[in-house]
Amino acid sequence: MSEKKKVLITGKGSYIGTSVKSYLLEFPGKYEVEELETKGLVPSVALFEGYDVVFHTAGIAHIKETEENKHLYYEVNRDLTIKIAELAKVAGVKQFIVLSSMSVYGLVTGHITKSTEPNPVNAYGKSKLQADEFLEQMNCDLFKVSILRPPMVYGKNCKGNYQTLRSFAIKSPIFPDYKNQRSMIYIGNLCEFVKRVIDNEASGLFFPQNLEYVCTSEMVRSVAKLHNKKISQPAIFNAVIHVSPVNVVKKVFGSLTYEKVDCVDKYNFQESIELTEVGD
Repeated sequence: MSEKKKVLITGKGSYIGTSVKSYLLEFPGKYEVEELETKGLVPSVALFEGYDVVFHTAGIAHIKETEENKHLYYEVNRDLTIKIAELAKVAGVKQFIVLSSMSVYGLVTGHITKSTEPNPVNAYGKSKLQADEFLEQMNCDLFKVSILRPPMVYGKNCKGNYQTLRSFAIKSPIFPDYKNQRSMIYIGNLCEFVKRVIDNEASGLFFPQNLEYVCTSEMVRSVAKLHNKKISQPAIFNAVIHVSPVNVVKKVFGSLTYEKVDCVDKYNFQESIELTEVGD
């Protein structure tokens, strides 16, 4: 029997990091998993010695970006990430998996492939991209770098845009029936993808996502149904939505997809919504 892989997850208490830890520990004898608090951390080589894999989830997100806090994105998302990677490499860590973001492309709508040029528009996206570009140069046979750029992540108790959508589904009596396509990933599928990356000792750029694109209005309808809420979904607003230049409208109703690579189908769409809203 092969030895357990020792995995260190940076960013103790992060939604994705903690979810991955719980998921990996469902496979007894395969992994040892620990989390590392990074707030106020002064990183050293000794912190990473003895680990096979570092999954770096620490970062700043889900806060309003201002001129006053802009520097924090670069200090945490770029500088701390690079420092941890450098020390992990010196410590003999074999694989470094970093949680990047779709935001590096700077798109509200569109279709993204592995050859799409990044073009971030804010400090969050820019800081993530600058870290990614540095890490790509570190990749080698002895230190494999895996860059994950998931789309919107959703799951039970998640943060971010999903909460806005579910709030509409539960509280609003009306939501437009507008057809779009969005790449998204359920947290259970993301955990499975991270496991595969670890098991395969994979390196490179990845777009982990659900097998099928998600229609926003269908997601809202599914959430409402699970909460026994009636929601009217007229098409009367569709013409206005189609031509609206407003970014928030595009973010909700526009199509934004990755090419269908790195897909995970452990949980289908309906299962994922049920697990998110109702639980096990």
